Amino acid sequence: MNKLLIVGTVAFDAIETPFGKTDKILGGAGTYIGLSAAFFNLQSAIVSVVGDDFPQEYLDLLIERNIDISGLEVVKGGKTFFWSGRYHNDLNSRDTLDTQLNVLADFQPKVPQNYKNADVVMLGNLHPLVQSSVLDQMEVTPKLVVLDTMNFWMDCALPELLEVIKRVDVITINDEEARQLSGEYSLVKAAAKIQEMGPKYVVIKKGEHGALLFHDKEVFFAPALPLEEVFDPTGAGDTFAGGFTGFITQSENVSFENMKNAIIYGSNLASFCVEKFGTDRMVALDKKEVASRLKQFKSLTQFDIEI
Repeated sequence: MNKLLIVGTVAFDAIETPFGKTDKILGGAGTYIGLSAAFFNLQSAIVSVVGDDFPQEYLDLLIERNIDISGLEVVKGGKTFFWSGRYHNDLNSRDTLDTQLNVLADFQPKVPQNYKNADVVMLGNLHPLVQSSVLDQMEVTPKLVVLDTMNFWMDCALPELLEVIKRVDVITINDEEARQLSGEYSLVKAAAKIQEMGPKYVVIKKGEHGALLFHDKEVFFAPALPLEEVFDPTGAGDTFAGGFTGFITQSENVSFENMKNAIIYGSNLASFCVEKFGTDRMVALDKKEVASRLKQFKSLTQFDIEI
């Protein structure tokens, strides 16, 4: 089986939406990416850090999904990264109430030896220097490197971010971040500018409005599935990234045409993530449900037209 290396936070979240609130629950970009990628036929490992306050049951959950956690450092006496946020009524915007870096503040990723030849590397949203240090540890050039980032790093670590962007094949960001990074309002122009920075492929996520894939002059659009209820959007973008990289890793095909399918697989899995708080829906999800909803995606976008 092909190997997927995942780098990202494994964390605690406390979430408040118009539909309710939670105390500390399992979260983090690495967690969502890993749970999503677990639906594909591959080997995966998470590189991250937690404190010894992180419950064994959460570690067991990752192991049960065949996720290698040998690169997940547990710091004795340390506290796990914690984020708390409140979503507005439209669920598209949120306020951060609390961020506690804790053990993440001094995180120095260590890639397991047997993943230094990973086929695909998914660099979750972390400090650009952490993302670069992972690439420095790879002994074989990956077939594909995917990077996720956010406006926070554009504000406080832009030079480092631009350096790591030069080294990746795909960047995934939302529309607001694409505009900030490029200085262009038009997403077509924004994607073209970002491609000049290094990535051959640019994925721009638009939440409930789907996702765009750009490569050279080619563009592909995937809609988001219209859902009756969206309960909690936390982790949807990371779940998308896990589906995207999971499919690419399984299929061994890094062409633009295959990335179209990867976008759909990512969007499909993300549509489940938002249906419950935190990781609850992804943990309970089975492959039959995934396949059934994939058919819905196909019927949503398929049409026959005479030209």
